[in-house]
Amino acid sequence: MNIKFSQSKTKKEKPSWDECGFCNYYSDNMFVVDYDDKIGWHNARIEEYAQFLIDPAALVFHYGQESFEGMKAFYGVDGKIRLFRPEKNMERMNDTHDRLAMPTFAVDEMLDAIEELIKIDQDWVPPKDGMALYIRPFCIATGTHLGVKRSDKYIYFVILSPVGAYYPEGMKPTKIYIEDKYIRSAQGGIGHYKAGANYAGTLKPGEEVIQKGYSQICWLDAKENKYIEEVGTSNIMFVIDGKIVTPPLTRGTILPGITRATVIQLANEWSIPVEERDITVDEVFKAAEEGRLTEAFATGTAAVISPVGLLKWKDKEAVVNNQVIGEISQRLYDEITDLQYGKKEDTRGWIKVIE
Repeated sequence: MNIKFSQSKTKKEKPSWDECGFCNYYSDNMFVVDYDDKIGWHNARIEEYAQFLIDPAALVFHYGQESFEGMKAFYGVDGKIRLFRPEKNMERMNDTHDRLAMPTFAVDEMLDAIEELIKIDQDWVPPKDGMALYIRPFCIATGTHLGVKRSDKYIYFVILSPVGAYYPEGMKPTKIYIEDKYIRSAQGGIGHYKAGANYAGTLKPGEEVIQKGYSQICWLDAKENKYIEEVGTSNIMFVIDGKIVTPPLTRGTILPGITRATVIQLANEWSIPVEERDITVDEVFKAAEEGRLTEAFATGTAAVISPVGLLKWKDKEAVVNNQVIGEISQRLYDEITDLQYGKKEDTRGWIKVIE
């Protein structure tokens, strides 16, 4: 991909790293590339982060063709910047594009563009343990011929933001509310994909859960309203009878998380049994009552591993591991973050060092 460079000649004033929060500030520059059915991807450029003009008839506003991803760049203990399994994010984004009838792209070319952008804005990567540079690729439909059909034009962007912990609790176990009124996705839908349309319907239920005093919402299946699916922005895992149990991807209703896949591979390497299978709310609460549920945790790019300390469903509550982080959760978090920050040697080909 031939990238034109017209990056910002002035630097924004950076916030104090301790005050960054999550995606409150954005770096000096962004990557942009256009798509047209007639000529394909073209006009790739890195330019100053700025607002842009878009036609009111752009199809993204009317029929919701939009995709996004979430990745991170880490400042290693050796001063080198690292990406964690970035090709998996780009492959997943292509899967989303295919499902939404959007144009796919060459994974290596988009990764090269992201690397170039990070090199230019590398001083926005927080040099602090526990912090990172959040990378948000996204693509929107910009064709203007109204009608329920795919667009003929798109714009793909990448923006960057220095971030701290996603949850205010940090590694303190969170309180999860199991939703029994709303649903997130159904078989045959788009729950398996990273699309904005997949998240809009979750915002109101999520706000209601926070107002009730819980950190996140846990979704159940749409058909029978009894099978655990995922937690807000993350996949969910339970340690029952010494085994990690997590909902399967086979129904196509939950996101195939990169951290989820990482956890499963690590557990297999460590001889911790993993079961990817349907699991009901009743089974989880029964295991908790009998003392067989020893840990629960969410997995995702934003928080990596987020331990769960309490589950609420209707009039029932289940306290998990006395609301302290469990041994497996802690081991997984340490292993993944040690790789991300260069504290451990990467022997699996998961780390991309930006040279």
